[in-house]
Amino acid sequence: MTENRIVYITQAPVELYKVLKFENFASSGGEAKHMLADGLVRVNGRVETRKRKKILPGDLIEIYGTCLEIQMDSI
Repeated sequence: MTENRIVYITQAPVELYKVLKFENFASSGGEAKHMLADGLVRVNGRVETRKRKKILPGDLIEIYGTCLEIQMDSI
């Protein structure tokens, strides 16, 4: 079963490791880097290994059975 969540960002692009930290999937940039190196993260359906991959509104991040949909926060 997949959980779907919407993640609102205030500026774009944002680096992938920051999203993983802010959404509590990683406690540090180093932990996020290991998760990516192990192939645990998919962005838009493809395994992503770059810690600093630029994430934009509309991107989908999949990790541990959770799908994060990135949207721009309209403040």
